[in-house]
Amino acid sequence: PVTPLLKITPVTSLAGTEDQAAFSPDGNQIAFVWNGEKEDNSDIYVKQIGAERPLRLTSNPGPDTDPSWSPDGRYIAFLRQSAEDGGVFLVPSLGGAERKLADAFPYRPVVIGNTLSYSPDGKLLAAPDKSSQQQPFSIFSISIEGGEKTKLTAPPTGFLGDFFPAFSPDQKTLAFVRSVSIAAADIYLLPLAGGESRRLTFDNTSIRGLSWTSDGKEIVFASRRGGSTYNLWKISITDATCERLTTNERDVYSPTISRQGNRLSYTQSMMDGNIWRFALHSAKSQENSPLKLISSTQEDNGPQYSPDGKKIVFASRRSGSFEIWVSDSDGSNARQITNSGGPLTGTPRWSPDGRQIVFDSWLEGNAAIYVIAADGSKPRRLTYDADEDVTPSWSRDGRWIYFGCTRSGSMQIWKVPVEGGPTVQVTKQGGFEGFESADGKYFYYAKGRAMPGIWRVPVAGGEETLVLDQHRGGLWRYWAVTSKGIYFATAEIPSHPIVEYYSFEDNKISLVARLDKPLFKTDPGLAVSPDGQLLLVVQMDESGSDIVMAENFR
Repeated sequence: PVTPLLKITPVTSLAGTEDQAAFSPDGNQIAFVWNGEKEDNSDIYVKQIGAERPLRLTSNPGPDTDPSWSPDGRYIAFLRQSAEDGGVFLVPSLGGAERKLADAFPYRPVVIGNTLSYSPDGKLLAAPDKSSQQQPFSIFSISIEGGEKTKLTAPPTGFLGDFFPAFSPDQKTLAFVRSVSIAAADIYLLPLAGGESRRLTFDNTSIRGLSWTSDGKEIVFASRRGGSTYNLWKISITDATCERLTTNERDVYSPTISRQGNRLSYTQSMMDGNIWRFALHSAKSQENSPLKLISSTQEDNGPQYSPDGKKIVFASRRSGSFEIWVSDSDGSNARQITNSGGPLTGTPRWSPDGRQIVFDSWLEGNAAIYVIAADGSKPRRLTYDADEDVTPSWSRDGRWIYFGCTRSGSMQIWKVPVEGGPTVQVTKQGGFEGFESADGKYFYYAKGRAMPGIWRVPVAGGEETLVLDQHRGGLWRYWAVTSKGIYFATAEIPSHPIVEYYSFEDNKISLVARLDKPLFKTDPGLAVSPDGQLLLVVQMDESGSDIVMAENFR
């Protein structure tokens, strides 16, 4: 059932991105994250509901996120994501000197939603943390008085980890989200007096934040259950009955409920990604100016030219769920070739002969690799293990499919024969997504989110070596290998990324294009035509988010 949410009012409508609202104890103010008028850095702000200008509380060059209000209203806890001086901090809610509470692992996956929670008695703060890159994130409680940490949860090895902790109003239960990967997660409940955590949802889909109702009987959460769009749902903690609260066409997430229980606030996305074409070496002046090639009011991503250069495969949410589409090289005659109807589907890649397309999908619960004919016929599942198999690509001879997988306990590159059969491990020191070189001798790959660099390993086996350390972890899926080099995107200023080219011949890096729109942090977004003349880049033509509120939430 859908319960209509009455009277939605805007809380913030600033330029850029506002997210992660947290109510003050009296429910009349919110703390939130905003990336500022220049859209260049995330900081913590406080705003009276109904007033216009927010008060800025932090101004560190590192991103400050995840505000959580102390129950007495005097302090706001937040997370600073910085390798140098990062950690969990407290700042007075009226402004003033910060106090560092504890260290925190500096590199975070792109999880969206509030990940800090003050306990109702004001003595503890729950936060996700870990001590090494290889470990999954666990939930820790941090003493407000002394900063001591106590580990509360222990997710299985190979999982992304546990996020979005939230103390129940009576402080007897901790709700949290256990993520196998960014796209596969469920809600768990941990009794704080002792005992095992209990799984509440069995959706195995992406979640972006949760909040308890004031009576402690239900949880409101943002999820992709039932489609590719994040909407808000309300679930009973006793019998797990679930009802849908929003029916938005664009994502809503980061729900938070006031202590009084009558106000529900959440973030409303305005994101629209389209595929643009840039000329690389063209003498034709009309092709030199960037062209919006493939666009819709929803997200389009993951483009790749067919081997003959006549077609483009891409993923799009234009039909209501992420599906694989194929168009002509000029963007015309786009047609849908998959029908997943909700589960996340993406990363399409052409076979070397142009007859088949490989992609990843959460069609049957966990992520697996699928192959389909280029005309949409004969879809088949290629991998069947219980782990997350993602980001496929073809060997140059068309006999193998490479993919990223956690089956060894950490994310590594594996390969499987295209007809199915035993899998072979390719990397040992980490690997997420990659491509064979044009001559089929090397496999080039990125290690994953927040892990800079492009690496290579001989296809025949051998040493894993760093090729390019300028490729930053933030835009980890914006790169492409050609016979002569690597195109990749970087963004020292998020709103003004650049595309660069690394030449195999002289190991030099040159500027290819300056972009005036931000890029996505989770989706593949760069491709080069087979003749090396054209570049495809996925840009966020509309970006940002606002915070809205339902006044009469029950």
